[in-house]
Amino acid sequence: MPEWLVLTLAMLAACAVVVTLALVRNRAANDDEDPSETPDVIEYMTMWIGVVYAIVLGLAIAGVWEARSAAQEHVRAEAQALHEVSERVRVYPVEVRDRIRNDVNTYVGHVVDAEWKHMSDTGKVTERGDELLERIRADVTDYEPADDFEAQAYQPLVDQVAAADQARSARATSTGATMPGVVWFGLLAGAVITIGMVLALQIRRTPRELVLAGLFSALIAFLLFLIWDFDAPYSRGITASVEPFLHLFPGVRN
Repeated sequence: MPEWLVLTLAMLAACAVVVTLALVRNRAANDDEDPSETPDVIEYMTMWIGVVYAIVLGLAIAGVWEARSAAQEHVRAEAQALHEVSERVRVYPVEVRDRIRNDVNTYVGHVVDAEWKHMSDTGKVTERGDELLERIRADVTDYEPADDFEAQAYQPLVDQVAAADQARSARATSTGATMPGVVWFGLLAGAVITIGMVLALQIRRTPRELVLAGLFSALIAFLLFLIWDFDAPYSRGITASVEPFLHLFPGVRN
C-alpha cells in the first residue's frame, strides 16, 4: 500500500473517531447540561494547534538549516582538500608539480565558472567535472616517487584527492530539495488549519484584531518561505557559497 494512501486513511480515521465520539457524547448528555459552564473548546483547540504547529515549523527550519550548513561544509572540505594537493606537490619535480597544479586550477575554475550554475539549474554536477577530478587522481597516483622525501608526500596526496572526491560526491547528493513532499503537505495543511482556527474565533471585530490576525498569517507565510528558500542548498536565495574555492584559489575565476 502506498505511503500517501496510508497517511490519508490514518487522517480520515482520526477525524472519524473524533467526530463519532463528539456525536455520541452529545447524544448521551443530560437534558439539563449547560454548555456555557464549560471552557471554550475552540479557544483551547486553537491554542494547542498553534503550539503543535510552531513546534513543527521549528523542526522544519532547523532541518533545512542543518542541510544548508552541511552543504556549505562539503564545499569547504572539497576546496581545502584540493588546496592541500596543490601545496603538497611542491616536493615533486617541477614538471610534475606544475601539471598537477594546472589540473587542480582547471578543475576549480570549471566548478566556479560552469558547474556551479549547472548544479543550480539542474540539481546535478557535470560529467566534465568528474573527468577533471579523475585527471587529478591520475596525476597523483600514477607518479612514482623518486626518493624517500617524495615517497613521504605520496600517500598524504592520495588521501587528499580521496577527500576531495568524497566531498564532491557529498555535494552532488545534496543539490536537491531536502524536505519530502509529505512534510510539505503537513506544513501547508497545518498553516491552513491554524489560520482557519483563528478565523473560527470570529476575528473581525476591531481593527486591532484584524491587524494581529494579518500579522500572524504573514509570519506563517514568511516562515514557510524561509523553509522553502533553505530547502535547496545550492539553487535558491540563501545558498551555499562558492567562496571557499575563491578564497583558496583566488586566480581561477575567468
